[in-house]
Amino acid sequence: MLTKGLKNFIKLLIVLFLLVNIVVFCHAYKFTHYYTVGEVNIIPQSKKTGWDKTKELVFGFNAVKQQNIAPDSAFKTIYLFTKDSLRLEAWYKTVPNAKGTVALFHGHGGKKSSNLEEAAAFNSFGYNTLLTDFRAHGSSQGNTCTIGYYEAEDVYLAYTYLQQNGEKNIVLWGISLGAATITKAIHDYDIKPNKLILEMPFASLPNAVEGRLKIMGLPPQPLGSLLTFWGGVQHGFWAFNMQPQLYVKTISCPILLQRGKNDPRVTYTETENIYNNISSPKKWVEYDNSAHESLCVKEKNKWYTTVASFLQ
Repeated sequence: MLTKGLKNFIKLLIVLFLLVNIVVFCHAYKFTHYYTVGEVNIIPQSKKTGWDKTKELVFGFNAVKQQNIAPDSAFKTIYLFTKDSLRLEAWYKTVPNAKGTVALFHGHGGKKSSNLEEAAAFNSFGYNTLLTDFRAHGSSQGNTCTIGYYEAEDVYLAYTYLQQNGEKNIVLWGISLGAATITKAIHDYDIKPNKLILEMPFASLPNAVEGRLKIMGLPPQPLGSLLTFWGGVQHGFWAFNMQPQLYVKTISCPILLQRGKNDPRVTYTETENIYNNISSPKKWVEYDNSAHESLCVKEKNKWYTTVASFLQ
C-alpha cells in the first residue's frame, strides 16, 4: 500500500509532467507560426518588461515574417496557389539563351530575397531563376510552417510552374529547410528534376528541432522529442516520420550536397547519413570557414567553382 508521502510525490510528478507538456505545447505552436506586423501584438525587444519576457519564456514568442528586399526590375513577380488556396509569391528572372532554370528555396524563418546572391550566380552561369517564399514566410500567405512537411507542396508548385512553361532542364537548389523540403517534394510528388543542390539539409525533423534547441542553449533532449511530438499533433501529422535522410534513397538525379564545417545546427553525422543513402551520382563538399549560413556569400570563390562545375 502506498504511503501518503509517496502518493503526494506521485501527484507532484504528474503535475510537473502536465506543466512541462503545456509549456512545450505552447512553444511548439509559436515555433511553427509566423505573422506580419499588425496580425499579432509584437513588442520591440527594447520595450519588453520583465513580465513580457517571463511570458515568452513560458509560452514562447510571436515570430515575425521577414520582409523581402525588392530585387531589380528584371524579376517578374508570379503567384502560385496551394490546394488550401494560399497565395505564394515568387520571383522569376530569365536570361538570354538559358541552359535551364534553377528554382531556389530558402531556410526556416527566411525569405526569398535572402537567396538573391545565389540567384545572381545562377544567372551568371546561364540559368533562369525562380525564387519562392514558402507559405508563412516573406510575402506569401499563411501563418503556419510545418518545417517542410506541407511545404513540399510549395516546391511541387514551383516545379510544375516551370514544367508547364516549357522548361526541360530544371535544377532545384535549397538551403536548410529548403533543401530538406526538396527531398520530401520528390518523395511525395514524384517530380523529376535534372539536378539537385542541397545545402545543409537536416536528416530528420527531430534532428532539426534538436539543432534549434542547441543554438538556443537548451538541452536537446527530452525537449526535442516533446516539441517534435506536439508540433506534429498540432498540424495533423506524425513528425517523427519526416526523414530527408530516407527520402534521398529514391532520388535518381545527380546531387551536390554541401555543408559548412562549423555548422552548429546540422551535424556532420546528419550530412553523412544523407550522403550514404544517396544512390544516384553524388558529390559532398564541405566549406571550412562556414557555419549554418549562405555558403555562396561566405566562401564565394569556392562556391562558384564547385557549383559551376556541378552544373556542367
